[in-house]
Amino acid sequence: MSGLSAVGTGTARFDLGAFRDPELVRSLIARIQRTAGEREINLMEVCGTHTMSIGRYGFRSVMPTGLRLLSGPGCPVCVTANGDIDRAIALSRIPGVTITTFGDMVRVPGSTSSLAREKAAGRDIRVVYSPRDAIELASREPQREVVFLGVGFETTTPAIAASILEACARGIDNFSVLSMHKTTPPALRAIVNDPETAIDGFILPGHVSTITGLAPFRFLAEDYGIPGVVTGFEPVDILEGIALLIDMIERGAPAIENAYRRGACDGGNQTARQIAERVFEPCDATWRGLGVLPASGMRIRAQYSRFDARERFAVEIEPTQEPRGCRCGDVLRGAIAPSSCPLFDTACTPEHPVGPCMVSSEGSCAAYHTYRI
Repeated sequence: MSGLSAVGTGTARFDLGAFRDPELVRSLIARIQRTAGEREINLMEVCGTHTMSIGRYGFRSVMPTGLRLLSGPGCPVCVTANGDIDRAIALSRIPGVTITTFGDMVRVPGSTSSLAREKAAGRDIRVVYSPRDAIELASREPQREVVFLGVGFETTTPAIAASILEACARGIDNFSVLSMHKTTPPALRAIVNDPETAIDGFILPGHVSTITGLAPFRFLAEDYGIPGVVTGFEPVDILEGIALLIDMIERGAPAIENAYRRGACDGGNQTARQIAERVFEPCDATWRGLGVLPASGMRIRAQYSRFDARERFAVEIEPTQEPRGCRCGDVLRGAIAPSSCPLFDTACTPEHPVGPCMVSSEGSCAAYHTYRI
């Protein structure tokens, strides 16, 4: 294991000296290599933050030859369908409407435009750090209609639900949300049923699991015999998760394990779920790369429809066009690595992105570009 001091290529280097407990890291990597042996194993990290950490620390360079770490649909910006982006762009063109959004969404291309282009053309589009910022903006500027773009998984839905409840309580009637929220388990079910993918284990998202708990992921082991481990985002967290997955695969004993007990518990956060369920209800949703998945989206309930931008504004959406040659959808379902896309690092770069996976700070293509994977 002496060769672990600095291996890899480009910026995706593994440096044992960078860790606070190098002996623990060394032992975990040895355990993974010993247990996996020469077998072919595909593990998918669901969360985009895991993807960035795996790239940053060069973990692929010290994994066994047959072990592949595949990026999954864990970036909410990336899985947002072009049709939803086109709707946000159409809303931005309504006189008197202000679009508020997290920063990554601004540069994601739609069918023929992006929010960045619309802003350059004079539309009122503002980056905020939380939905409460959008509420305060609506309170300060009652003459404008403030629309917040609700993008995210189970982690962000409670906060946006709380913002709708706050707007309701304060009588802020010029605030609404364009809900594009999605839930994680239906996407994983679609992936394991996809004949073009073969996943042996899942590195499950720590952030999502702090809200949902472990129960929503147990179908992976019970229905499909595929193990999963919830992990945190520190390098040792990820290595421990991989080691647990390899152990379960080797023993033929699939289960859903929790290696992130400091952040997630089996039952999750019931209070946060209750807030989200009070405002949102399940609906079918379109995912980039996965198509329409039943009950995988979250729409605003009828009693709060005055805060639903879909109900509030009638807009004409242009015909959806997918970016020519872009294979973000295949990357998100684990069918290919980003570097297999013909546009990767040629026509598609962070400066001139063709697809969302190169835009988002949690995008797989951005990680592969940044860390030269």
